Amino acid sequence: MATQFGDEQLEADVRHARLREIVANSEKLQLEGQKLAFERNKLEAERLKLEAERLRMEAERVKAVAEVDLMPRTMIFHAMIATAALLGAGAAISKLFFP
Repeated sequence: MATQFGDEQLEADVRHARLREIVANSEKLQLEGQKLAFERNKLEAERLKLEAERLRMEAERVKAVAEVDLMPRTMIFHAMIATAALLGAGAAISKLFFP
């Protein structure tokens, strides 16, 4: 009888130790899961930051292309104004010398 009680107590202690081990492993896994979730969130934030940088650079590129496309038109317009100014100045000078 004493042996049976001792065996039951030993078996209960073993089960209790296994339960503590399972709980400890469960807590470790939960902590590892939290670490991985934190790392995932950190990587997602980095991805979003890089995506924002890519979009900013794309906007700058589009702006530069638009400026380059607009530049020849403005240069032609300025050249026409300069030519008209030179012709007007030439006409004014010719009136001075040849009235």
